[in-house]
Amino acid sequence: MDYEFFFRESLDSLHDEGRYRVFADIERHAGSFPHATHYKKDGRSEVTVWCSNDYLGMGQHPAVLNAMHEAIDRCGAGAGGTRNISGTTHYHVLLEKELADLHGTEDSLLFTSGYVSNWASLGTLASRLPGCVVLSDAYNHASMIEGIRHSKAEKQIFAHNDPEDLNRKLSELEHDRPKLVAFESCYSMDGDIAPISELCDVADAHGAMTYLDEVHAVGLYGPRGGGLAEEQGVSHRLTVIEGTLAKAFGVVGGYIAASTALCDFVRSYASGFIFTTALPPAVAAGATASIQHLKSSSAERELQRRQVAKVRAQLDNAGIPHYENPSHIVPVMVGDPVVCKNITDCLLDRFGIYVQPINYPTVPRGTERLRITPSPIHTDADINHLVGSLSTVWTEFGLQRTTQRRKSNAA
Repeated sequence: MDYEFFFRESLDSLHDEGRYRVFADIERHAGSFPHATHYKKDGRSEVTVWCSNDYLGMGQHPAVLNAMHEAIDRCGAGAGGTRNISGTTHYHVLLEKELADLHGTEDSLLFTSGYVSNWASLGTLASRLPGCVVLSDAYNHASMIEGIRHSKAEKQIFAHNDPEDLNRKLSELEHDRPKLVAFESCYSMDGDIAPISELCDVADAHGAMTYLDEVHAVGLYGPRGGGLAEEQGVSHRLTVIEGTLAKAFGVVGGYIAASTALCDFVRSYASGFIFTTALPPAVAAGATASIQHLKSSSAERELQRRQVAKVRAQLDNAGIPHYENPSHIVPVMVGDPVVCKNITDCLLDRFGIYVQPINYPTVPRGTERLRITPSPIHTDADINHLVGSLSTVWTEFGLQRTTQRRKSNAA
């Protein structure tokens, strides 16, 4: 087999479909983000980042940076190994206590990323519980899908955010059979929010465990940033709450929060935890500082919501189609992968606006979009420039405008 030919041919097909992913060479500037420098072949330019998952700008918060500097000076760069072999530091222990407190659980367990925490935890729970069947929301993230697939447990997919369909599927299973219902609180591409309480009602009625991915909600919702489960007062009803340190908390890493026995079970059996090097102590220190700050400060969340509302209102006024949802995610709909990529290139090169195209397989074909994430550190001038530039591009590309916002087909 001509391996290189196969690789090139596969990549060519992505180019032909308009789905080839291009990484922008961006340098963030602490203290001035979302403004950044874009490095390109013919030089560099200043851009405004509109697609970051550092939702609250905590990646540049002084408390986070100071904590990380202090930890580096005290402990050095790396953790030194896996958590079992010299890799557990006091910073990891303190962070796990902070996370358990955030979610009101007995314990928590750190992972190197949110992807790994889902893959390892779901894979371990579903494979080790004898005869377990997993009920998975149709729109669950790839990391959850991969974890369930890795477990080799039986899987059933229930209609997105649909407690009635979940109930129908659970009703067909033996009541005593181990069951795990896995879903997200805020879905990252459409920005819609799950009916957490109703899904818990169904799961409870059938003796099922619940696994809630709060990756796009922790730090952003709830009086202390505990996520949508905290905001809705249902954290205590979830068997497992999974989250990330890489988005609203501004660093990197993932975790689960649950009972001491469950966390210890995953710690003891999950290969994705056992055999990987621990997070650097400085990362753990920065995450702890970020969580502590957002537990006591709602200023960032409140300002972000105001800026999100301004973006949506201006998009409405300009007739730029976007999905209506109750979250901080603003999907601007394009519907064609090539046009979507061309728009983002134009915004970057001519207007200094960096937003990545979102194409298949991240979203279904025909729903290609720009995923805009306003933050509390985007100014009103930034918003005016974004929407004005989008309006110009919309006209130049001959795209349809709307007088009414489009509701998410996943809501």
